[in-house]
Amino acid sequence: MTSLPPALIFFAGALLVGLAPARLRPAMTLLVPLFGGWNLWYVAGGGGLDVALFDTQLELVRADKLALLFGILFHLATFLACIYAFHLRDRMQQVTALIYAGGALGAVFAGDLITLFIGWEIMAVSSVFLIWARRTPRASSAGLRYLIMQISSGLLLLAGALLHISETGSPAFGAMGLGSLAGILIFTAFGIKCAFPLVHSWLTDAYPEATPTGMVFLSAFTTKVAIYGLARSFAGAEVLIYIGTAMAMFPIFFAVIENDLRRVLAFSLINQVGFMVVGIGIGSELAMNGAVSHAFNDVLFKGLLLMSMGAVLHQTGKINGSELGGLYKTMPITTGLCIVGAASISAFPLFSGFVSKSMVMVAAAEEGYWIVWLLLLFASAGVFHHAGIKIPYFAFFAHDSGIRTREPPLNMLLAMGLSAALCILIGVYPSLLYSLLPWEVHYVPYTADHVLTQLQLLFFSALAFAWLNLSGLYPPELPSVNLDADWLYRRLGVGIVRRAERVWIKAERAGARFAQYGTGVLQRSAARHYGPASVLARTWSTGFAALWIVVLLGICLILYYL
Repeated sequence: MTSLPPALIFFAGALLVGLAPARLRPAMTLLVPLFGGWNLWYVAGGGGLDVALFDTQLELVRADKLALLFGILFHLATFLACIYAFHLRDRMQQVTALIYAGGALGAVFAGDLITLFIGWEIMAVSSVFLIWARRTPRASSAGLRYLIMQISSGLLLLAGALLHISETGSPAFGAMGLGSLAGILIFTAFGIKCAFPLVHSWLTDAYPEATPTGMVFLSAFTTKVAIYGLARSFAGAEVLIYIGTAMAMFPIFFAVIENDLRRVLAFSLINQVGFMVVGIGIGSELAMNGAVSHAFNDVLFKGLLLMSMGAVLHQTGKINGSELGGLYKTMPITTGLCIVGAASISAFPLFSGFVSKSMVMVAAAEEGYWIVWLLLLFASAGVFHHAGIKIPYFAFFAHDSGIRTREPPLNMLLAMGLSAALCILIGVYPSLLYSLLPWEVHYVPYTADHVLTQLQLLFFSALAFAWLNLSGLYPPELPSVNLDADWLYRRLGVGIVRRAERVWIKAERAGARFAQYGTGVLQRSAARHYGPASVLARTWSTGFAALWIVVLLGICLILYYL
Protein backbone atom coordinates (compact mmCIF):
# COMPACT_ATOMS: atom_id res chain seq x y z
CA MET A 1 0.00 0.00 0.00
CA THR A 2 1.19 3.53 -0.82
CA SER A 3 1.30 5.75 2.25
CA LEU A 4 -0.18 9.24 2.53
CA PRO A 5 1.48 12.27 4.11
CA PRO A 6 0.47 12.03 7.80
CA ALA A 7 -0.56 15.69 7.90
CA LEU A 8 -2.92 15.23 4.96
CA ILE A 9 -4.95 12.63 6.87
CA PHE A 10 -5.46 15.05 9.75
CA PHE A 11 -6.42 17.94 7.47
CA ALA A 12 -8.93 15.75 5.60
CA GLY A 13 -10.22 14.46 8.93
CA ALA A 14 -10.68 18.02 10.18
CA LEU A 15 -12.73 18.84 7.08
CA LEU A 16 -14.96 15.79 7.52
CA VAL A 17 -15.41 16.46 11.24
CA GLY A 18 -16.36 20.06 10.47
CA LEU A 19 -19.08 18.91 8.07
CA ALA A 20 -20.40 16.07 10.27
CA PRO A 21 -23.41 16.38 12.59
CA ALA A 22 -22.70 17.02 16.27
CA ARG A 23 -23.46 13.48 17.46
CA LEU A 24 -20.90 11.93 15.08
CA ARG A 25 -18.04 14.40 15.54
CA PRO A 26 -16.52 12.97 18.76
CA ALA A 27 -16.22 9.47 17.29
CA MET A 28 -14.81 10.84 14.04
CA THR A 29 -12.09 12.73 15.91
CA LEU A 30 -10.96 9.39 17.38
CA LEU A 31 -10.89 7.73 13.96
CA VAL A 32 -8.47 10.32 12.56
CA PRO A 33 -5.44 9.42 14.75
CA LEU A 34 -6.32 5.72 14.51
CA PHE A 35 -6.31 5.81 10.70
CA GLY A 36 -3.25 8.05 10.82
CA GLY A 37 -1.44 5.51 13.02
CA TRP A 38 -2.25 2.75 10.55
CA ASN A 39 -0.94 4.91 7.72
CA LEU A 40 2.19 5.65 9.77
CA TRP A 41 3.11 1.98 9.59
CA TYR A 42 3.37 2.30 5.81
CA VAL A 43 5.16 5.65 6.06
CA ALA A 44 7.85 3.95 8.13
CA GLY A 45 8.41 1.32 5.48
CA GLY A 46 7.81 3.40 2.38
CA GLY A 47 10.48 6.10 2.59
CA GLY A 48 9.93 9.74 1.68
CA LEU A 49 7.72 11.75 -0.63
CA ASP A 50 9.13 14.46 -2.90
CA VAL A 51 7.27 16.99 -5.04
CA ALA A 52 8.54 19.68 -7.40
CA LEU A 53 7.56 23.32 -6.87
CA PHE A 54 8.85 25.42 -9.78
CA ASP A 55 12.61 24.79 -9.68
CA THR A 56 12.65 23.62 -6.07
CA GLN A 57 12.36 20.04 -4.88
CA LEU A 58 10.28 19.76 -1.71
CA GLU A 59 10.44 16.73 0.58
CA LEU A 60 6.99 16.51 2.14
CA VAL A 61 7.72 13.31 4.04
CA ARG A 62 11.10 12.31 5.46
CA ALA A 63 10.56 9.13 7.44
CA ASP A 64 13.76 8.64 9.43
CA LYS A 65 13.79 7.38 13.04
CA LEU A 66 13.76 10.86 14.58
CA ALA A 67 10.71 11.95 12.60
CA LEU A 68 8.94 8.64 13.18
CA LEU A 69 9.43 8.90 16.96
CA PHE A 70 7.71 12.29 17.02
CA GLY A 71 5.12 11.04 14.54
CA ILE A 72 4.19 8.17 16.87
CA LEU A 73 4.12 10.58 19.80
CA PHE A 74 1.81 13.06 18.07
CA HIS A 75 -0.61 10.36 16.93
CA LEU A 76 -0.72 8.96 20.47
CA ALA A 77 -1.14 12.41 22.01
CA THR A 78 -3.99 13.26 19.62
CA PHE A 79 -5.75 9.98 20.37
CA LEU A 80 -5.56 10.47 24.14
CA ALA A 81 -6.58 14.14 23.92
CA CYS A 82 -9.54 13.28 21.66
CA ILE A 83 -10.73 10.68 24.19
CA TYR A 84 -10.41 13.33 26.89
CA ALA A 85 -12.46 15.76 24.76
CA PHE A 86 -15.04 13.16 23.67
CA HIS A 87 -17.82 14.91 25.62
CA LEU A 88 -17.34 18.17 23.68
CA ARG A 89 -19.81 19.37 21.08
CA ASP A 90 -17.80 22.47 20.17
CA ARG A 91 -17.15 22.26 16.43
CA MET A 92 -14.43 24.93 16.54
CA GLN A 93 -12.33 23.09 19.12
CA GLN A 94 -12.74 19.71 17.43
CA VAL A 95 -11.75 20.99 13.99
CA THR A 96 -8.89 23.28 15.02
CA ALA A 97 -7.39 20.62 17.30
CA LEU A 98 -7.04 18.23 14.36
CA ILE A 99 -5.64 20.97 12.12
CA TYR A 100 -3.17 21.85 14.87
CA ALA A 101 -2.02 18.24 15.19
CA GLY A 102 -1.79 17.99 11.40
CA GLY A 103 0.42 21.07 11.27
CA ALA A 104 2.71 19.52 13.88
CA LEU A 105 2.97 16.32 11.86
CA GLY A 106 3.64 18.28 8.69
CA ALA A 107 6.50 20.07 10.46
CA VAL A 108 8.21 16.98 11.91
CA PHE A 109 8.02 15.00 8.68
CA ALA A 110 9.19 17.97 6.56
CA GLY A 111 12.46 17.40 4.78
CA ASP A 112 12.75 21.00 3.57
CA LEU A 113 12.41 24.43 5.12
CA ILE A 114 9.44 25.51 2.99
CA THR A 115 7.31 22.57 4.09
CA LEU A 116 8.48 23.16 7.66
CA PHE A 117 7.36 26.80 7.45
CA ILE A 118 3.91 25.83 6.16
CA GLY A 119 3.38 23.38 9.03
CA TRP A 120 4.80 25.96 11.46
CA GLU A 121 2.25 28.59 10.45
CA ILE A 122 -0.66 26.17 10.36
CA MET A 123 0.13 25.33 13.97
CA ALA A 124 0.31 29.00 14.94
CA VAL A 125 -3.01 30.01 13.40
CA SER A 126 -5.02 26.94 14.39
CA SER A 127 -3.81 26.64 17.98
CA VAL A 128 -4.95 30.12 18.99
CA PHE A 129 -8.57 29.05 18.56
CA LEU A 130 -8.13 26.56 21.41
CA ILE A 131 -7.44 29.59 23.61
CA TRP A 132 -10.19 31.78 22.20
CA ALA A 133 -12.63 28.88 22.53
CA ARG A 134 -12.92 29.60 26.25
CA ARG A 135 -14.70 32.79 25.23
CA THR A 136 -13.62 35.05 28.08
CA PRO A 137 -12.06 38.53 27.88
CA ARG A 138 -8.81 37.23 29.40
CA ALA A 139 -8.67 34.38 26.89
CA SER A 140 -9.25 36.83 24.05
CA SER A 141 -6.40 39.12 25.14
CA ALA A 142 -4.01 36.25 25.93
CA GLY A 143 -4.79 34.60 22.61
CA LEU A 144 -3.95 37.78 20.72
CA ARG A 145 -0.59 38.09 22.52
CA TYR A 146 0.05 34.41 21.84
CA LEU A 147 -0.71 34.83 18.13
CA ILE A 148 1.67 37.80 17.83
CA MET A 149 4.54 35.72 19.25
CA GLN A 150 3.75 32.69 17.09
CA ILE A 151 3.52 34.73 13.90
CA SER A 152 6.79 36.48 14.81
CA SER A 153 8.43 33.07 15.11
CA GLY A 154 7.08 32.14 11.69
CA LEU A 155 8.39 35.33 10.08
CA LEU A 156 11.86 34.67 11.52
CA LEU A 157 11.74 31.11 10.22
CA LEU A 158 10.71 32.31 6.77
CA ALA A 159 13.46 34.94 6.65
CA GLY A 160 16.03 32.39 7.78
CA ALA A 161 14.80 29.81 5.28
CA LEU A 162 15.00 32.24 2.37
CA LEU A 163 18.51 33.33 3.37
CA HIS A 164 19.60 29.70 3.74
CA ILE A 165 18.23 28.81 0.32
CA SER A 166 19.90 31.87 -1.18
CA GLU A 167 23.26 31.02 0.39
CA THR A 168 23.30 27.26 -0.18
CA GLY A 169 20.94 26.78 -3.11
CA SER A 170 19.18 24.00 -1.18
CA PRO A 171 15.97 24.12 0.93
CA ALA A 172 17.01 21.01 2.89
CA PHE A 173 16.03 20.98 6.55
CA GLY A 174 19.06 19.56 8.32
CA ALA A 175 22.08 20.47 10.43
CA MET A 176 22.81 24.21 10.25
CA GLY A 177 24.72 25.62 13.18
CA LEU A 178 24.98 29.26 14.23
CA GLY A 179 27.70 30.40 11.85
CA SER A 180 25.39 32.33 9.53
CA LEU A 181 22.59 34.87 9.78
CA ALA A 182 20.19 32.30 8.37
CA GLY A 183 21.09 29.86 11.13
CA ILE A 184 20.67 32.53 13.81
CA LEU A 185 17.23 33.52 12.49
CA ILE A 186 16.03 29.93 12.37
CA PHE A 187 17.51 29.26 15.81
CA THR A 188 15.61 32.26 17.19
CA ALA A 189 12.39 31.06 15.57
CA PHE A 190 12.81 27.67 17.23
CA GLY A 191 13.72 29.40 20.50
CA ILE A 192 10.47 31.38 20.61
CA LYS A 193 8.36 28.23 20.17
CA CYS A 194 10.61 26.41 22.62
CA ALA A 195 9.94 29.14 25.22
CA PHE A 196 13.53 30.27 25.71
CA PRO A 197 14.02 32.69 28.64
CA LEU A 198 12.63 36.20 27.98
CA VAL A 199 10.54 34.93 25.06
CA HIS A 200 8.64 32.35 27.10
CA SER A 201 5.81 34.40 28.54
CA TRP A 202 3.41 33.57 25.72
CA LEU A 203 3.23 30.05 27.17
CA THR A 204 2.50 30.91 30.80
CA ASP A 205 0.23 33.76 29.70
CA ALA A 206 -1.93 31.96 27.14
CA TYR A 207 -1.98 28.23 27.91
CA PRO A 208 -3.80 28.58 31.27
CA GLU A 209 -6.49 30.67 29.56
CA ALA A 210 -7.34 27.85 27.14
CA THR A 211 -10.25 25.49 27.64
CA PRO A 212 -9.67 22.44 29.89
CA THR A 213 -9.33 20.23 26.81
CA GLY A 214 -7.52 22.83 24.72
CA MET A 215 -4.57 23.11 27.10
CA VAL A 216 -4.01 19.35 26.82
CA PHE A 217 -3.63 19.71 23.06
CA LEU A 218 -1.46 22.82 23.39
CA SER A 219 0.98 21.16 25.77
CA ALA A 220 1.62 18.29 23.36
CA PHE A 221 2.69 19.94 20.12
CA THR A 222 4.19 23.44 19.95
CA THR A 223 7.20 23.07 22.25
CA LYS A 224 7.81 19.49 21.09
CA VAL A 225 7.99 20.55 17.44
CA ALA A 226 10.53 23.18 18.50
CA ILE A 227 12.54 20.48 20.34
CA TYR A 228 12.45 18.40 17.18
CA GLY A 229 13.70 21.36 15.16
CA LEU A 230 16.59 21.98 17.55
CA ALA A 231 17.50 18.27 17.55
CA ARG A 232 17.43 18.20 13.76
CA SER A 233 19.40 21.41 13.10
CA PHE A 234 21.38 22.48 16.17
CA ALA A 235 22.47 19.33 17.98
CA GLY A 236 25.70 19.98 19.87
CA ALA A 237 25.34 23.78 19.97
CA GLU A 238 26.90 24.47 23.37
CA VAL A 239 24.85 27.62 23.94
CA LEU A 240 21.81 25.36 24.29
CA ILE A 241 23.31 23.80 27.42
CA TYR A 242 23.22 27.12 29.26
CA ILE A 243 19.87 28.20 27.80
CA GLY A 244 18.35 24.86 28.82
CA THR A 245 19.82 25.09 32.31
CA ALA A 246 18.25 28.55 32.75
CA MET A 247 14.94 27.15 31.48
CA ALA A 248 15.10 24.31 33.99
CA MET A 249 15.91 26.69 36.85
CA PHE A 250 13.90 29.91 36.75
CA PRO A 251 10.35 28.50 36.36
CA ILE A 252 10.49 26.66 39.68
CA PHE A 253 10.55 29.96 41.60
CA PHE A 254 7.50 31.30 39.78
CA ALA A 255 5.69 27.96 40.02
CA VAL A 256 6.11 27.87 43.80
CA ILE A 257 4.37 31.24 44.28
CA GLU A 258 1.72 30.75 41.58
CA ASN A 259 -1.89 30.24 42.68
CA ASP A 260 -3.41 29.09 39.38
CA LEU A 261 -2.56 25.37 39.26
CA ARG A 262 -2.71 25.18 35.47
CA ARG A 263 -0.27 28.08 35.32
CA VAL A 264 1.97 26.13 37.72
CA LEU A 265 1.99 23.34 35.13
CA ALA A 266 2.75 25.86 32.38
CA PHE A 267 5.88 26.92 34.26
CA SER A 268 6.63 23.25 34.82
CA LEU A 269 6.38 22.66 31.08
CA ILE A 270 9.17 25.19 30.49
CA ASN A 271 11.20 23.50 33.22
CA GLN A 272 10.91 20.09 31.57
CA VAL A 273 11.67 21.47 28.11
CA GLY A 274 14.84 22.90 29.65
CA PHE A 275 16.13 19.37 30.34
CA MET A 276 15.50 18.49 26.68
CA VAL A 277 17.34 21.60 25.46
CA VAL A 278 20.34 20.74 27.65
CA GLY A 279 20.45 17.25 26.13
CA ILE A 280 20.40 18.65 22.60
CA GLY A 281 23.14 21.12 23.50
CA ILE A 282 25.39 18.34 24.83
CA GLY A 283 24.84 16.51 21.56
CA SER A 284 26.13 13.03 22.47
CA GLU A 285 24.03 10.00 21.56
CA LEU A 286 23.10 9.44 25.20
CA ALA A 287 22.10 13.09 25.63
CA MET A 288 20.11 13.21 22.39
CA ASN A 289 18.29 10.00 23.27
CA GLY A 290 17.57 11.47 26.67
CA ALA A 291 16.21 14.68 25.15
CA VAL A 292 13.82 13.06 22.68
CA SER A 293 12.72 10.31 25.09
CA HIS A 294 11.99 12.94 27.73
CA ALA A 295 9.94 14.84 25.15
CA PHE A 296 7.97 11.63 24.57
CA ASN A 297 7.42 11.08 28.29
CA ASP A 298 6.63 14.72 28.98
CA VAL A 299 3.67 14.63 26.63
CA LEU A 300 2.29 11.71 28.64
CA PHE A 301 2.87 12.80 32.24
CA LYS A 302 2.34 16.51 31.64
CA GLY A 303 -0.77 15.67 29.68
CA LEU A 304 -1.96 13.51 32.59
CA LEU A 305 -1.43 16.32 35.09
CA LEU A 306 -3.19 18.82 32.83
CA MET A 307 -6.05 16.37 32.33
CA SER A 308 -6.48 16.00 36.08
CA MET A 309 -6.46 19.78 36.59
CA GLY A 310 -8.78 20.18 33.62
CA ALA A 311 -11.13 17.68 35.25
CA VAL A 312 -11.04 19.73 38.45
CA LEU A 313 -11.80 22.92 36.50
CA HIS A 314 -14.54 21.16 34.55
CA GLN A 315 -16.24 19.86 37.69
CA THR A 316 -15.76 22.80 40.07
CA GLY A 317 -15.23 25.83 37.84
CA LYS A 318 -12.19 26.69 39.99
CA ILE A 319 -8.47 26.15 39.48
CA ASN A 320 -6.75 28.35 42.08
CA GLY A 321 -5.05 26.46 44.89
CA SER A 322 -6.49 28.91 47.42
CA GLU A 323 -10.02 27.87 46.41
CA LEU A 324 -9.51 24.11 46.22
CA GLY A 325 -8.67 21.30 48.63
CA GLY A 326 -10.39 18.26 50.05
CA LEU A 327 -11.44 16.99 46.63
CA TYR A 328 -9.95 13.56 47.29
CA LYS A 329 -13.16 12.78 49.17
CA THR A 330 -15.37 13.06 46.11
CA MET A 331 -12.83 12.65 43.27
CA PRO A 332 -10.66 9.73 44.49
CA ILE A 333 -9.97 8.30 41.03
CA THR A 334 -8.84 11.65 39.64
CA THR A 335 -6.70 12.11 42.74
CA GLY A 336 -4.96 8.76 42.24
CA LEU A 337 -4.32 9.39 38.55
CA CYS A 338 -2.96 12.85 39.32
CA ILE A 339 -0.53 11.30 41.81
CA VAL A 340 0.72 8.95 39.06
CA GLY A 341 1.43 11.98 36.87
CA ALA A 342 3.13 13.73 39.79
CA ALA A 343 5.34 10.70 40.45
CA SER A 344 6.24 10.50 36.76
CA ILE A 345 7.24 14.13 36.37
CA SER A 346 9.22 13.90 39.63
CA ALA A 347 11.17 10.96 38.17
CA PHE A 348 10.26 8.38 40.79
CA PRO A 349 11.76 4.97 39.97
CA LEU A 350 9.28 2.75 38.09
CA PHE A 351 7.67 5.81 36.50
CA SER A 352 8.40 7.19 33.03
CA GLY A 353 10.25 10.38 34.00
CA PHE A 354 12.98 8.40 35.74
CA VAL A 355 14.08 6.50 32.62
CA SER A 356 14.49 9.62 30.45
CA LYS A 357 15.47 12.55 32.67
CA SER A 358 18.33 10.56 34.19
CA MET A 359 19.80 10.06 30.70
CA VAL A 360 20.27 13.80 30.27
CA MET A 361 21.82 14.21 33.71
CA VAL A 362 24.20 11.28 33.26
CA ALA A 363 25.22 12.67 29.86
CA ALA A 364 25.97 16.04 31.46
CA ALA A 365 28.19 14.35 34.05
CA GLU A 366 29.95 12.19 31.46
CA GLU A 367 30.79 15.24 29.34
CA GLY A 368 32.21 17.10 32.36
CA TYR A 369 29.44 19.69 32.81
CA TRP A 370 29.43 19.30 36.58
CA ILE A 371 28.01 22.72 37.41
CA VAL A 372 25.22 22.12 34.92
CA TRP A 373 24.64 18.71 36.52
CA LEU A 374 24.32 20.30 39.97
CA LEU A 375 21.91 22.92 38.69
CA LEU A 376 19.80 20.25 36.99
CA LEU A 377 19.81 18.31 40.24
CA PHE A 378 18.45 21.39 42.02
CA ALA A 379 15.88 21.85 39.25
CA SER A 380 14.80 18.21 39.69
CA ALA A 381 14.17 18.86 43.38
CA GLY A 382 12.20 21.95 42.42
CA VAL A 383 10.05 19.92 40.03
CA PHE A 384 9.10 17.62 42.88
CA HIS A 385 8.14 20.66 44.97
CA HIS A 386 5.90 22.47 42.52
CA ALA A 387 4.55 19.66 40.33
CA GLY A 388 5.07 16.47 42.29
CA ILE A 389 3.75 17.79 45.62
CA LYS A 390 2.07 21.18 45.15
CA ILE A 391 -0.34 20.16 42.40
CA PRO A 392 -1.95 17.14 44.10
CA TYR A 393 -1.57 18.58 47.60
CA PHE A 394 -3.30 21.92 47.06
CA ALA A 395 -5.89 20.56 44.66
CA PHE A 396 -6.96 17.51 46.64
CA PHE A 397 -5.57 17.53 50.21
CA ALA A 398 -4.35 20.88 51.61
CA HIS A 399 -7.57 21.98 53.29
CA ASP A 400 -11.22 21.24 52.96
CA SER A 401 -12.65 23.85 50.61
CA GLY A 402 -16.16 22.56 51.19
CA ILE A 403 -16.60 21.78 47.49
CA ARG A 404 -18.50 18.54 46.97
CA THR A 405 -18.59 17.34 43.41
CA ARG A 406 -18.19 14.04 41.58
CA GLU A 407 -15.78 12.41 39.20
CA PRO A 408 -15.53 13.90 35.70
CA PRO A 409 -17.14 12.21 32.68
CA LEU A 410 -16.06 8.65 31.90
CA ASN A 411 -14.14 9.68 28.78
CA MET A 412 -11.95 12.01 30.87
CA LEU A 413 -11.21 9.23 33.34
CA LEU A 414 -10.42 6.82 30.50
CA ALA A 415 -7.95 9.24 28.90
CA MET A 416 -6.26 9.84 32.26
CA GLY A 417 -6.21 6.12 32.98
CA LEU A 418 -4.55 5.28 29.66
CA SER A 419 -1.96 8.03 30.16
CA ALA A 420 -1.23 6.79 33.69
CA ALA A 421 -0.88 3.23 32.43
CA LEU A 422 1.64 4.35 29.81
CA CYS A 423 3.61 6.31 32.41
CA ILE A 424 3.92 3.18 34.54
CA LEU A 425 4.51 0.83 31.59
CA ILE A 426 7.40 2.91 30.25
CA GLY A 427 8.82 3.29 33.75
CA VAL A 428 8.76 -0.46 34.35
CA TYR A 429 9.76 -1.52 30.82
CA PRO A 430 11.91 1.34 29.45
CA SER A 431 13.08 -0.87 26.59
CA LEU A 432 9.68 -0.26 24.94
CA LEU A 433 10.60 3.40 24.54
CA TYR A 434 14.31 2.86 24.03
CA SER A 435 13.60 0.66 20.98
CA LEU A 436 12.01 3.66 19.25
CA LEU A 437 14.88 6.08 19.85
CA PRO A 438 16.88 7.35 16.87
CA TRP A 439 20.30 6.38 18.22
CA GLU A 440 21.55 3.15 19.72
CA VAL A 441 20.87 2.91 23.46
CA HIS A 442 23.41 1.41 25.87
CA TYR A 443 22.00 3.13 28.94
CA VAL A 444 20.71 1.13 31.92
CA PRO A 445 18.50 3.29 34.18
CA TYR A 446 17.95 0.84 37.01
CA THR A 447 21.30 0.64 38.72
CA ALA A 448 21.74 0.93 42.47
CA ASP A 449 23.57 4.23 42.04
CA HIS A 450 20.83 5.86 39.94
CA VAL A 451 17.96 4.60 42.09
CA LEU A 452 19.52 5.51 45.45
CA THR A 453 20.58 8.96 44.24
CA GLN A 454 17.10 9.76 43.00
CA LEU A 455 15.36 8.40 46.08
CA GLN A 456 17.61 10.49 48.32
CA LEU A 457 16.86 13.59 46.25
CA LEU A 458 13.11 12.98 46.46
CA PHE A 459 13.20 12.19 50.17
CA PHE A 460 15.06 15.35 51.16
CA SER A 461 12.97 17.45 48.78
CA ALA A 462 9.78 16.12 50.40
CA LEU A 463 11.28 16.74 53.83
CA ALA A 464 12.05 20.34 52.87
CA PHE A 465 8.49 20.87 51.61
CA ALA A 466 7.01 19.43 54.81
CA TRP A 467 9.23 21.59 57.02
CA LEU A 468 8.55 24.77 55.05
CA ASN A 469 4.83 24.11 55.03
CA LEU A 470 4.57 23.27 58.72
CA SER A 471 6.73 26.22 59.74
CA GLY A 472 4.66 28.63 57.66
CA LEU A 473 7.60 29.58 55.43
CA TYR A 474 6.18 28.02 52.27
CA PRO A 475 4.63 30.72 50.03
CA PRO A 476 0.87 30.74 50.69
CA GLU A 477 -1.69 30.35 47.92
CA LEU A 478 -2.88 33.90 47.37
CA PRO A 479 -5.26 35.26 44.71
CA SER A 480 -2.81 37.24 42.58
CA VAL A 481 -1.33 37.74 39.13
CA ASN A 482 2.38 36.99 38.88
CA LEU A 483 4.30 38.54 36.01
CA ASP A 484 7.81 37.56 34.94
CA ALA A 485 9.24 38.50 31.55
CA ASP A 486 5.81 39.57 30.35
CA TRP A 487 6.21 42.51 32.74
CA LEU A 488 8.35 44.01 29.97
CA TYR A 489 5.37 44.43 27.66
CA ARG A 490 2.36 44.18 30.00
CA ARG A 491 3.68 46.81 32.43
CA LEU A 492 6.83 48.51 31.14
CA GLY A 493 5.72 48.50 27.51
CA VAL A 494 2.23 49.76 28.35
CA GLY A 495 3.76 52.42 30.61
CA ILE A 496 6.08 53.60 27.84
CA VAL A 497 3.20 53.77 25.36
CA ARG A 498 1.05 55.72 27.80
CA ARG A 499 3.91 58.12 28.60
CA ALA A 500 4.55 58.59 24.88
CA GLU A 501 0.84 59.24 24.40
CA ARG A 502 0.88 61.93 27.11
CA VAL A 503 3.99 63.54 25.58
CA TRP A 504 2.35 63.48 22.17
CA ILE A 505 -0.82 65.12 23.52
CA LYS A 506 1.22 67.85 25.20
CA ALA A 507 3.25 68.39 22.03
CA GLU A 508 0.06 68.51 19.98
CA ARG A 509 -1.46 71.10 22.30
CA ALA A 510 1.72 73.18 22.27
CA GLY A 511 1.79 73.01 18.49
CA ALA A 512 -1.85 74.09 18.32
CA ARG A 513 -1.15 77.05 20.60
CA PHE A 514 1.90 78.04 18.52
CA ALA A 515 -0.09 77.78 15.31
CA GLN A 516 -2.89 79.85 16.82
CA TYR A 517 -0.43 82.51 17.96
CA GLY A 518 1.32 82.60 14.55
CA THR A 519 -2.01 82.86 12.77
CA GLY A 520 -2.99 85.78 14.98
CA VAL A 521 0.27 87.61 14.26
CA LEU A 522 -0.19 87.04 10.54
CA GLN A 523 -3.77 88.29 10.65
CA ARG A 524 -2.78 91.46 12.54
CA SER A 525 0.09 92.15 10.14
CA ALA A 526 -2.17 91.69 7.13
CA ALA A 527 -4.80 93.95 8.66
CA ARG A 528 -2.18 96.61 9.36
CA HIS A 529 -0.84 96.63 5.80
CA TYR A 530 -3.85 95.59 3.74
CA GLY A 531 -6.88 96.20 5.95
CA PRO A 532 -9.50 98.97 5.61
CA ALA A 533 -7.34 101.39 7.64
CA SER A 534 -4.05 100.57 5.91
CA VAL A 535 -2.10 102.92 3.66
CA LEU A 536 -3.12 101.04 0.51
CA ALA A 537 -6.80 101.23 1.42
CA ARG A 538 -6.89 105.02 1.90
CA THR A 539 -8.76 107.40 -0.46
CA TRP A 540 -6.19 109.42 -2.45
CA SER A 541 -6.79 112.92 -4.01
CA THR A 542 -6.80 113.36 -7.83
CA GLY A 543 -3.80 115.70 -7.76
CA PHE A 544 -1.71 113.20 -5.76
CA ALA A 545 -2.61 110.48 -8.23
CA ALA A 546 -1.59 112.70 -11.17
CA LEU A 547 1.73 113.41 -9.48
CA TRP A 548 2.47 109.67 -9.20
CA ILE A 549 1.60 109.18 -12.85
CA VAL A 550 4.08 111.93 -13.87
CA VAL A 551 6.79 110.37 -11.69
CA LEU A 552 6.25 106.89 -13.16
CA LEU A 553 6.22 108.31 -16.70
CA GLY A 554 9.49 110.11 -16.04
CA ILE A 555 11.10 106.86 -14.77
CA CYS A 556 9.94 105.05 -17.91
CA LEU A 557 11.42 107.77 -20.19
CA ILE A 558 14.77 107.66 -18.36
CA LEU A 559 14.93 103.88 -18.64
CA TYR A 560 14.00 104.04 -22.32
CA TYR A 561 16.77 106.52 -23.27
CA LEU A 562 19.36 104.75 -21.17
